[in-house]
Amino acid sequence: MVVQTRNKHKDLPSKGDQAPRCPLRSRRGMGSGERRPLTEDKCSRGPRASSPAPIHPSGGGGRKGHAPGSLPRRLLIGTVQPFIGLFLEKLLKLRRYQGFSWNLTLSIGAFVGVMHWAHLTTLFENDRHFSHLSTLEREMTFRTEMGLYYSYFKTMIEAPTFLRGLWLIMNDRLTEFPLVINAVKRFHLYPEVIIAFWYRVYIGTMDLTGIRTKVCWNVSRGQGLNPVESCEGLGDPACFYVTVIFVLNGLMMTLFFIYGTYLSGSQIGGLMTVLCYFFNHGEATRVMWTPPLRESFSYPFHVLQMLLITHILRSHQNCKKDFIALLVSNVAFMLPWHFAQFILFTQMASLFPMYIVGYIEPYKFLKIILVNMVSVAICFVLMFGKSTYLSSYFASSLIITWGFMKKRSKVQKLQSSQYTIWLIQGFLWWSGTIVLKILLSQLLAVSDHIHLSDLITARILRYSDFDTLMYTCAPEFDFMEKETPLRYTKTLLLPVVVMISFLIFRKVIPDIFYMLSAGETCIRKQLDRNESKNPPTALLVFHELQLFAFAILAIFIMRLKLFLTPHMSVMASLVCSKQLFGRFFDRVRFENFVFALIAVMSIQGWLNLQSQWSIIGEFSNAPQEDLLQWIRQNTRSDAVFAGAMPTMASVKLSALRPIVNHPQYEDGGLSRTRTKIVYSVYSRKTAKEVRDKLLQLHVNYYILEEAWCVVRTKPGCSMLEIWDVEDPTNAGKPSLCSILVKDGRPYFTSVFQNSMYRVFRVN
Repeated sequence: MVVQTRNKHKDLPSKGDQAPRCPLRSRRGMGSGERRPLTEDKCSRGPRASSPAPIHPSGGGGRKGHAPGSLPRRLLIGTVQPFIGLFLEKLLKLRRYQGFSWNLTLSIGAFVGVMHWAHLTTLFENDRHFSHLSTLEREMTFRTEMGLYYSYFKTMIEAPTFLRGLWLIMNDRLTEFPLVINAVKRFHLYPEVIIAFWYRVYIGTMDLTGIRTKVCWNVSRGQGLNPVESCEGLGDPACFYVTVIFVLNGLMMTLFFIYGTYLSGSQIGGLMTVLCYFFNHGEATRVMWTPPLRESFSYPFHVLQMLLITHILRSHQNCKKDFIALLVSNVAFMLPWHFAQFILFTQMASLFPMYIVGYIEPYKFLKIILVNMVSVAICFVLMFGKSTYLSSYFASSLIITWGFMKKRSKVQKLQSSQYTIWLIQGFLWWSGTIVLKILLSQLLAVSDHIHLSDLITARILRYSDFDTLMYTCAPEFDFMEKETPLRYTKTLLLPVVVMISFLIFRKVIPDIFYMLSAGETCIRKQLDRNESKNPPTALLVFHELQLFAFAILAIFIMRLKLFLTPHMSVMASLVCSKQLFGRFFDRVRFENFVFALIAVMSIQGWLNLQSQWSIIGEFSNAPQEDLLQWIRQNTRSDAVFAGAMPTMASVKLSALRPIVNHPQYEDGGLSRTRTKIVYSVYSRKTAKEVRDKLLQLHVNYYILEEAWCVVRTKPGCSMLEIWDVEDPTNAGKPSLCSILVKDGRPYFTSVFQNSMYRVFRVN
């Protein structure tokens, strides 16, 4: 039976369209991997796997473990082999081609973009069997922050009109009950606003033309679970949402190919970038596991922004269009993700030393600074005056840098050695940026905002409190794994980048000594000489400094491998740079050297890809589904809930009940204060004290997860250990959680229980 519906609000077929229930097929894990034609029912479900809720605010960083399996035949035949054939054809064409053509670059870029989109889609489907899930199950796969973000997309598409939906999320009464918040401002929801608009336009257009937008099926789940309806096609909101994300990240791979080609001056360099990214895919991104996270929307624009900065540094002309494009990419990078400002700060920290040494023309650098200032101002306006844009390290560094450039003539008059002047400027820049950031934070009352710098400082100083432990206990905010450099080495990415870095240092150090002993005129001549090279030395220095900054961030916060691994892949394109390997390429054809290197890289790289393709699983969380169904059927629509942050996102998304705490933990002291009160159930405080605090938040029901009472991700990271650090006066007392599990009366009354959750009425 195939049921097609064009109305986005009607997922069920009409009564006259009902057909007999489809017969059971063998499960996916038992030989039924191939896809049947659309004229048949898809009734089978594969081996199901669920993951326990982690104890950390973001929740999206760790991969859910699925038992490995064999690569489905439909994937191998329908997706991989055609792409491999086309890819080998492009390789042969590149090997024969000796010149440079932007038409060839764009065509290959489009091809690798489609490859990456297909790769992400395949991994996502294999991981969750997303196409066979019901609407509720699809919503449950968006855990923690993901569910929170998707709930606003759902609100906008289910509203009577687009403007009504926009008003609802800008006057959100469910997320921090009883407060009314502007969710667009609080959670950086411009991606959801844009995708919701596209979805409504798409559905409206398809309705007018009579084109089918989705197909619905009866799916037998087995294991004693009731059959569900599953819909496929862009007419399904969840499918449309994740498709847009994967298409955007496919375009990102096109940008990477262009980036590598432009930096190295060769399409083979762009090919090297793409292959290094694919061979180290598990270290480079997590978009295939956590599509709705902010980085999934923001990072592709970071690639574009870095490409534009590279072009501006390389160009001899200060074209107005380049700076306008840089402005747009800055805004697109910063709007969806609050961490983007810190990444742009590392960019300024890389550019300023180049300016004081003489690798960047002052007029060009000043224009970059002004464009960045305008970008911050635009984001500040679009985010309804969000003060964190003005109090960030990025904004402070822009002001300090602009001040240095205005006083440049006075700095040059200092009666001291060039080396001393550089050190003075560097020290004043760093100290001025930190002091100004602190002053702006105090002035704008945003000192309670958690920054990446705060987490890094806490690690260095070994400082810990409740807020920092909620982050540092999460796997994605931990130190880089010791196995990560080994994985880089197996694909030769690390050795190649180390070799390139050595050659860059060997080329730059003589320039530095020359400029130390030279005057302003000689420095200018040296800069002109560097800019005449291909690529200019300034580009090599910039990318090396960015590599160093990203490496430091990734070592302290594993999640930021997101920036390190792709940048290492871009740096790997420089194996095709004749400026670095000129003498070597005079003896050996560089194409032969590069393709031999690719062949050795592909040994481990292909194994890594096969390992990703072999992840076969299917999402299932029957206890949470049972919980959400009970909430829908047994509580009032205005009943207020509290509980673990990941679960609260699902309660808001799927049960549409008000909640008092949510997974977005970074922004606002009030939000973190609420979460600390809610999590005191897992402390050693008395039941009466916790009950009274919950009543102050107007909580009617508390969802307790027994696993959180005992789970320990690593030493010092169980909830009891975290609370013993925060509340040492109660250390040694019995756990409130264990008391509630036995009997919470008279302050709490148990009203629902299953294998994972307990719901208590707050008396």
